[in-house]
Amino acid sequence: MAMFGTRSYSVFGDILDAFLILLVLSTCCLSSTITTDSLLPNKQISDGQTIVSANETFTLGFFSPGTSTYRYVGIWYSNVPNRTVVWVANRNNPVLDTSGILMFDTSGNLVILDGRGSSFTVAYGSGAKDTEATILDSGNLVLRSVSNRSRLRWQSFDYPTDTWLQGMNLGFVGAQNQLLTSWRSSDDPAIGDYSFGMDPNEKGDFFIWERGNVYWKSGLWNGQSYNFTESESMSFLYVSNDARTTLSYSSIPASGMVRYVLDHSGQLKLLERMDFVLHQWLVLGSWPEGSCKAYSPCGAFGICAGNQDWQNRCKCPKGFNPGDGVGWSSGDTRRGCIRQTNMHCVGDKFFQMPDMGLPGNATTISSITGQKQCESTCLTNCSCTAYAVLQDKCSLWYGNIMNLREGESGDAVGTFYLRLAASELESRGTPVVLIAATVSSVAFLIFASLIFLWMWRQKSKAKGVDTDSAIKLWESEETGSHFTSFCFSEIADATCKFSLENKLGEGGFGPVYKGNLPEGQEIAVKRLAAHSGQGLLEFKNEIMLIAKLQHRNLVRLLGCCIQGEEKILIYEYMPNKSLDFFLFEQSRREMLDWTTRISIIEGIAQGLLYLHKHSRFRIIHRDLKASNILLDIDMNPKISDFGMARIFGSKETEANTNRVVGTYGYMAPEYAMEGIFSVKSDVFSFGVLLLEIVSGIRNAGFHQRGNSLNLLCYAWELWKEGRWSELADPSIYNACPEHKVLRCIHVGLMCVQESPINRPTMTEIISALDNESTTLPEPKQPAFVSAGIWTEAGVHGGTHSINGMTISDTQGR
Repeated sequence: MAMFGTRSYSVFGDILDAFLILLVLSTCCLSSTITTDSLLPNKQISDGQTIVSANETFTLGFFSPGTSTYRYVGIWYSNVPNRTVVWVANRNNPVLDTSGILMFDTSGNLVILDGRGSSFTVAYGSGAKDTEATILDSGNLVLRSVSNRSRLRWQSFDYPTDTWLQGMNLGFVGAQNQLLTSWRSSDDPAIGDYSFGMDPNEKGDFFIWERGNVYWKSGLWNGQSYNFTESESMSFLYVSNDARTTLSYSSIPASGMVRYVLDHSGQLKLLERMDFVLHQWLVLGSWPEGSCKAYSPCGAFGICAGNQDWQNRCKCPKGFNPGDGVGWSSGDTRRGCIRQTNMHCVGDKFFQMPDMGLPGNATTISSITGQKQCESTCLTNCSCTAYAVLQDKCSLWYGNIMNLREGESGDAVGTFYLRLAASELESRGTPVVLIAATVSSVAFLIFASLIFLWMWRQKSKAKGVDTDSAIKLWESEETGSHFTSFCFSEIADATCKFSLENKLGEGGFGPVYKGNLPEGQEIAVKRLAAHSGQGLLEFKNEIMLIAKLQHRNLVRLLGCCIQGEEKILIYEYMPNKSLDFFLFEQSRREMLDWTTRISIIEGIAQGLLYLHKHSRFRIIHRDLKASNILLDIDMNPKISDFGMARIFGSKETEANTNRVVGTYGYMAPEYAMEGIFSVKSDVFSFGVLLLEIVSGIRNAGFHQRGNSLNLLCYAWELWKEGRWSELADPSIYNACPEHKVLRCIHVGLMCVQESPINRPTMTEIISALDNESTTLPEPKQPAFVSAGIWTEAGVHGGTHSINGMTISDTQGR
């Protein structure tokens, strides 16, 4: 019995020990998940903890992608073996270790804190006591009122990353373009090379961009679908009105795992889940049946051959070779095709390609009919790379040819004429004697050309002109589509020999003239003055940047002229000149009513957001000011003058220069004093411009009012005293809502903070201007509130540029 009793006690003890161990383990497991779908103002989520949606469809918490050790806050599908992330909050700002915390700050903003005290704002709320963050079963993270949960203050669906979920809108909501951006790699969720969304210039088309260049085009909504939405198991909703132009979808039958993903290689994929396994049942660009109708991933000048095996369907046309590093056997052809022989402009010919599905980005000239006339028109323009005649209309293509298809119906089907160097089309059976004679003639011409080029170079160098740079500029083929090399005689004729009657103004670069091309197009001609401080470096910078930028709020560069000592830029003509022409003249200021001013503010903000975030490169303008904001016939703003702009690498946040360029009154303090510039430098300039637009007062030409020596000081004094309404331009104040004026002044003061860290990004600025329910942090004292560098500039009553490097006094084009 004793032995039996001892044994019983031992078994009971083992069971008790096992129970206690399980209890501890279960407690540990439970502690990693907050048993709710919401994060309340007085709570926080530490690394290792999560919140889960009501029906346990989605989870929110910290994670590390792939082999990375960095920590991110993201949303992923619950109960799936391989974590599938659909949204990342801090994709460009990872936490370096597991010290991260997600919480609300005292202003009601949802932030991520790390162990080093750094913070990243995920979303701006509207008061810590009344805002909660909830993860919904749709995968949408929302900030909403605790007392009225139908009142949303922010939602992640408005800020998608690489995944398009059901119920999420892509397209334009107001001025905001909601689009997908790829991860940098499978281990790095930072913004990658590709983006997918609605065309900002022609709302309706969907594009895939590769580093800002159009990679693929969908075609317009046909009333029922796009060519990437043709699926019987999907239902799409297209909405187009004054408030929005958007596309959303749902699956039939409903499935929470269906989603579109823009992967880091640039492919748009439609994915679904079956039995915990993710199946790719449609990959745009990899259709098993070999169809090219939905997507052509063959790169520049590549041809998608629909009758080929889908893995080998991309090929190059005559006169082209596959680009270096392109795996043609696997269908990875994103680098496209490169020319065997460069075009020479004079003497080029066309290769005929019948029955082609033609690209959709053609320029159609209805006034030109017939093949010979169309061919002649293309030949006379060195930037024209192909043409076709469809329905008696001449269609021209410029720059790289994308989405060319063989034997498939695209936007149109017809004979495509591809421009090649004449040598690529000549017969190979040339007699030996003729070859010898030709070689001798060519050798003589080369020798004579070299002598002439050497003499020209010596003469040019004596005058400080870098001819090599100009030549390399055109050989590099970096100028993009719709960019033309004009002859000097064409520009002289267009401007009536640069007559005084056609002169629009004079600036640091040189004079600007109005002109008319033979086909009737109005242009603005910027001619480099011989004494200009802005030389070939800025001239090239303007071409290389703005020729590649495509946005409705950026001025369009049509072409240039480099001939002898002449360096000329040709722009689209802006009939309403520039913003300062209206803003700072009492007699014209009333033409800028409140609605127009708000539209101008929003347009400038969208243009800057594109430069900082959505263009091929991150671009810092460095000379944003009222005279560089041009106005088209409808008073839409267009940012101009990129001679001082700088390109940032994907990982660069700031840079330093010993050559400070810009305009007094608009430069951020860290740039003016130390030469340090970043996107926050442009934000400072935008803040000055915003306060100028609201007040109608020029900062650099400010006349002292009380103790205020500049506009920023004056705005700050009025803000502190609660008299902010006095800052508004009297000519519009009675016609504008006070809360709108207050919002603009508040945002403007946030932008001109002394420290770049305290200034918002352009994304945050646009959100603050659009969403009036968002609570903004109180601004601190702005820069330059006492006498200093801008006061010295202001006593002259004009806008002055450092080193004379910008067009400061030129009237708008």
